[in-house]
Amino acid sequence: MSVSSFYFIAVISSPYGLVSLPRLEVVVDPWLEGLWKAIKEALSKMASDRIALLKEDAGSSSKETPDSYTPNVQLNLLSLSDQQDCHIVRASADTDSKYATADSIPASATQTAISDLSCDPTAGIPVSVPQTIATANASISALDTQTEYAGDPQAASLSRSLPPLSESSLNVPALPPPYLDVSLQDVDTVEQNIGRLNNESLIEVPIHRAVQLTRGDSVKTAVLLELDISAHPEMFFEPGDSFDVFCPNRATEVEAMLHRLGLQDKRNHRVHVSLKKETKKKGAQVPSYIPQNISLLYLFTWCLEIRSVPKKAFLRALVEHTGDSVQRRRLQELCSKQGAADYNLHVRDLSLSVLELLTVFPSCSPPLRLLIEHLPKLQPRPYSAASSRLKHPGKLHFVFNVVEFPACYGRPAGKRGLCTGWLFDLINRGLVFPGKAECSDSLALPTIHVSLRSNCSFRPPSDLSVPFIMIGPGTGVAPFIGFLQQREKERQEKPEAVFGETWLFFGCRHRDRDYLFREELEGFLCSGVLNHLKVCFSRDEPEQEEEQVTASAARPRYVQHILLRNGRYVTDILLKQSGYLYVCGDAKNMAKDVNDTLIEIIKAELRVDQFEAMKTLAGLREEKRYLQDIWG
Repeated sequence: MSVSSFYFIAVISSPYGLVSLPRLEVVVDPWLEGLWKAIKEALSKMASDRIALLKEDAGSSSKETPDSYTPNVQLNLLSLSDQQDCHIVRASADTDSKYATADSIPASATQTAISDLSCDPTAGIPVSVPQTIATANASISALDTQTEYAGDPQAASLSRSLPPLSESSLNVPALPPPYLDVSLQDVDTVEQNIGRLNNESLIEVPIHRAVQLTRGDSVKTAVLLELDISAHPEMFFEPGDSFDVFCPNRATEVEAMLHRLGLQDKRNHRVHVSLKKETKKKGAQVPSYIPQNISLLYLFTWCLEIRSVPKKAFLRALVEHTGDSVQRRRLQELCSKQGAADYNLHVRDLSLSVLELLTVFPSCSPPLRLLIEHLPKLQPRPYSAASSRLKHPGKLHFVFNVVEFPACYGRPAGKRGLCTGWLFDLINRGLVFPGKAECSDSLALPTIHVSLRSNCSFRPPSDLSVPFIMIGPGTGVAPFIGFLQQREKERQEKPEAVFGETWLFFGCRHRDRDYLFREELEGFLCSGVLNHLKVCFSRDEPEQEEEQVTASAARPRYVQHILLRNGRYVTDILLKQSGYLYVCGDAKNMAKDVNDTLIEIIKAELRVDQFEAMKTLAGLREEKRYLQDIWG
């Protein structure tokens, strides 16, 4: 069995969700490109073993040296089960001739061959530059100040480790073999814009309306966007369907990356990518998402996910292009088996990008080839439709929270999510705030590029008499607004029809700050479109009458708590009335907690053990009556 297949089985075998296997990270990364093929093969083999898999339990396991100290350590390459080419690296970080020293790193990047286009972190910026470049340069200067550690000298950080890690021999992954040849060509032509973006089928639609759904003092900012799709009949969607939004990398970050690589003067050069002859990489291919004859600027703007968290294989490759011995040692630690905890703490958990990492390791000078080989495709961001065509013909609504990443070591200032931050910047001047009337002469809003997704299983039951339960805290309620708008119109058009009961479990932090769609939901409840609305507020203090009611029981704070309180009705709908259950929202916490609660409800109501309850829930999944629209 291949490692990728083994990894997949280990991940999906738990009914509780993903399994954390940090020891496999280093081994698994080289196989990720073939993961989907392995998944398909694994699923076909595992169909008959579904019950056996449910028994498996998930297991999980889970500092920079001072400048004057460079330990003499032994690096041991991890052996792989399929006998990948590996060799033992025995060297002091000071004397390993395989690594470039600071003096041997090219000082300029003027040659055409990209193997010579190493980054020059000290390269200057021309006098006549766009404002975005000046902003990017200022950002780099702010980030560079962090390479001088200003915190507790005894604390570990991204650039400094502590004993025993700093004194340990390390098991590092095998060096990923290079497989691309990359060159730049100076072509003095103006490039077309987004037309050929990654060979995707795109539809350009205008933003018709933008409304902030949360109060200004809310912890998160939720925004509803209304897209005008009236000119695009191919944008046919049903409630619960999702679509992709294509966003670029931020211009300031692209310019900062070009400057960091010493390629700021070559932003308009054409990029030529080809397969390296006699590469040792198995199944090597030129990335299909990189079109031919694109500019370097286009490559970093639309093709590569420059915010992606660098994987350990990437860190291992960066070691080869790091001149400073202390920085080189630290990168080795971060990609090693022994440094897994440091990697998780200082890189993965903070969602640190490649650019942010490079600013902390200024002597690391990767060639452009390396970034193209290791940076993933810039993926479109999926969103759920939050409206019904029957109620809003020619329009498509969706909701998002503006994601915020806090400042940390390596990131001197907080930043917004890539797509949500971009969307918020686009509509900020025309945004309608809560409690304020919409202005008819408001500023014209821009257009964005979208594409419908093929998945269409997360939809209300086609049989109107079938009851269904919806669980969606926060912006997870968005698709259920479309469900209920559709049901409202169906009740008007078919007054004689029999309609099944509808339940909605919703949660937010504060009743008066982030209760999304409150008026609309209460209207659905009053009209009978929604039969049961169960809401909890995690941060509000209970009112006096609530304190008396909940004196003998804990006040429900999250949706799983109110779900548990209504367990008898839940099991009746799902198991006796053959109803449906939909969950939308956060996969990491909420979806797992809801899944665990459903198991407890089934155990209590049916008086069965854990395994039987899990098997019952798995049966609902197989029947597609327990459906999830969740994100990480």
